[in-house]
Amino acid sequence: MKKKGIGIILMAVFAVILISGCKRDVGTPEDNAVVEETEEETEDQTKDWMFGYSCPDLSDPFYQVLKDSVGMALENQGNPMMVRDAQKDADVQASQIQEMINEDVDLVFLCPVDPEQITASLEALKEAGIPVINLGVRVEETGLTDAFIGSDDENAGKVCAQDLTEKRPAGGKLVLVESPADAAVNVRITGFEEAISNKGFEVVRRIDAEKTETGIQAEIKSVLSEEELIDAIMCGDDQMALQVLQALDDVGRNDILVYCVGGSPEVKAVLAASESPMAGIGAQSPINMGKTAAKTAAALLDGGAYENEISVETFFISRENLDMYGTDGWQ
Repeated sequence: MKKKGIGIILMAVFAVILISGCKRDVGTPEDNAVVEETEEETEDQTKDWMFGYSCPDLSDPFYQVLKDSVGMALENQGNPMMVRDAQKDADVQASQIQEMINEDVDLVFLCPVDPEQITASLEALKEAGIPVINLGVRVEETGLTDAFIGSDDENAGKVCAQDLTEKRPAGGKLVLVESPADAAVNVRITGFEEAISNKGFEVVRRIDAEKTETGIQAEIKSVLSEEELIDAIMCGDDQMALQVLQALDDVGRNDILVYCVGGSPEVKAVLAASESPMAGIGAQSPINMGKTAAKTAAALLDGGAYENEISVETFFISRENLDMYGTDGWQ
């Protein structure tokens, strides 16, 4: 199989990054024309509130854009936000939440590193009278939070599977790149597997992205040396997919369909290239999630009405409808 310029495809990723660096509000509602602004601004909107935002990993583009979206909405209301990155460490997150309690924040937006280990921190927040809006991954003890706002991760995996079954109606051999320690990724992969069940597909290799000693790229190259006829690779998130795409580029394979859940500018840039093996994305919208979280927080603190459980829509982005969403920001 010839490369046919697959290397150029991945170079598009860097082009998007360079272009984005020159734009003022990349990845924000202002930069993304697809996201409609519906917020009503009032002169007396400012409140004397301090918020906290705690997430597992700000190097993950999803959590970064989610933070930016929440922060922008709060800034428009005149409210500051204390941001902490747990760097994938549950103990670090617990310490950072205690710091927020000590600073007497009014509300915490929480994306937990570990849904179970976070319980002690939630109890401490409850005792301090600080409400919690749980974002992304649902905590184990839901009664200790005031609202949950998350992506429909199961559907994000399902829509990828639906496209695969249309492109490969006879079934085929699959590789799954997953992360059993990540609750959200688990739901996505489960949604995908349930949708391909009994449709002629065989999973020949599962790659744990967090525990592989040799790395995703080496694992992909290994499985391709053992199983040449791989039909598709499903990835739990964008970052996994970029590693898979690099491995396929290295070995000159563009005949394998690649799917993932996310929708970052980098992955959409690769999808835009006609020679790319990237087939589609189960897309999330951290921009809409952040805006929804900020509105919910304002209602909660004001004593207004709010939904205590919101599932933000996920949908399929393919090469055919990519123009609707663009490649220069999240949706």
